Amino acid sequence: MKFDTILVQGGHNPVENRNCISVPIYQTTAYNFDDVQYAADLFDLKSGGDIYTRISNPTTQVLEERLAMLEGGVGALCLSSGQSASLISILNIAKSGDEIIASENIYGGTVNLLGVTLEKMGIKTRFVSSQKPEDFEKEINEKTVCIFAEALTNPQIIVADIEALSKIAHKHNIPLIIDNTVATPYLLKPFEFGADIAVYSMTKYIASHGNAMGGVIIDSGNFDWNVSEKFKCLTDNDPSYHGLSYTEEFGKSAYIVKARVQLLRDLGCCLSPFNAYLTLQGLETLSLRMQRHSNSAIVVAKFLQKHPMIKSVGYPGLEGDKYYNLAKKYLPLGASSLLNFVIDGDRKVSTKFIENLKMLIHATNIGDTRTIVTYPALTTHRQLSAKQLEECGISESLIRLSIGLEDVDDIIEDINQALSKAMS
Repeated sequence: MKFDTILVQGGHNPVENRNCISVPIYQTTAYNFDDVQYAADLFDLKSGGDIYTRISNPTTQVLEERLAMLEGGVGALCLSSGQSASLISILNIAKSGDEIIASENIYGGTVNLLGVTLEKMGIKTRFVSSQKPEDFEKEINEKTVCIFAEALTNPQIIVADIEALSKIAHKHNIPLIIDNTVATPYLLKPFEFGADIAVYSMTKYIASHGNAMGGVIIDSGNFDWNVSEKFKCLTDNDPSYHGLSYTEEFGKSAYIVKARVQLLRDLGCCLSPFNAYLTLQGLETLSLRMQRHSNSAIVVAKFLQKHPMIKSVGYPGLEGDKYYNLAKKYLPLGASSLLNFVIDGDRKVSTKFIENLKMLIHATNIGDTRTIVTYPALTTHRQLSAKQLEECGISESLIRLSIGLEDVDDIIEDINQALSKAMS
């Protein structure tokens, strides 16, 4: 199947589901076992099948298979949120005393997760302030277990050099984890450039309608976990499964299987079957939406670039943008819907701009069908210190836009009238 066919039919056979052409919602918590031995084999991971919806569910499995097919991975694990996906992607290979490396220029919630919550678990994050791959390499030491980066950062809209980062990671026998939420598999496939693990907040562009939370981890199956002593959690025996070794038993799928049967089993942050169903509905139109998002975003970015009240615009699809050349390499179909701009004024002017918008929605989501405006310094990145905000490149006048599917002329008209009132 090609990409658009996978979007609507991947992983689902109507004949196996009472001829339902739409994926059914299996709204159940538990499953009937054929016999006692089959139940025992399921719990020993000797047989495939469903035990309990906390670990797997038929509706969710279709979504997982479809996403793995789109990405070109060996398997996927859906979770209750994008934050859960980021957390488990790291906890699956990191323990107390280990370290990870991440860019400072990522979503504020992820900065807190990596820099505060994981720190309490004994896992240290070394944040890199620049975008130079060589600066990431300088932070690698014997304790480092992975590099974590966003393909398109939120809200700075920085394009990561995935290929360069993957070469550095593999040189030091560690995996590269890429959060590809903003780009989606339609605009960018991280595995094609050497990334090993992809994570998404499905709440955003994949589900798209602002009505379903969810996250997913997708495993490329390309990283050799036997290459280093750092990954004994995958190569050595797991006492909770009678000494099973994930790499010996599951080969290329070791990472994603462990994430499911160990971490999801114990932490319980599972995706509800109903949210899996809603996400499947949104996923069907991903390619159509991402092309429209990207087409409209570049129009809005060019409008803002010429506006006398705007000091700067951040959008990698703009010629002259610092990340334009990287965008041409990694995002040839478009640079997604996210852009930022700085108003020529103080916090009072930026606040007045937002409060005078009539159609654009003031919220903290992105990737919605509706255009959303966000004030990062006061919302998504509010927990960061003034120093952290400066290091992240977030000023008090920075505004983030997630361009929706409305008529682009209406979006521009609303922005223009709000800017006029902000300066009056």
